[in-house]
Amino acid sequence: MARFARPTKEEIRERRRQLSQRAASGGLRFPEDLKDIRLTFGKSQEEFASLIGLTRRQVAEMEGGKANPTYETIMKVGRLFGYRLAFVPVESAS
Repeated sequence: MARFARPTKEEIRERRRQLSQRAASGGLRFPEDLKDIRLTFGKSQEEFASLIGLTRRQVAEMEGGKANPTYETIMKVGRLFGYRLAFVPVESAS
């Protein structure tokens, strides 16, 4: 396993800005964007897992698309940013 390279404070600020923009536009996807969410906090998988009450393996499997997070897990991650789960209308392609 590759060693975690902790992002700089500037990288974390930029990631948070981008993540907020994607969330505001309805472009944030879970679990596809879970790694970006984790890196926004500058956390390794193990640190992030501890933060939300999971194991490192569960976080790794969700990031890899091999596990389906529960509603509760999605809400725990969202609360870190003050987000909640919601339906977003899909733009029609007409």
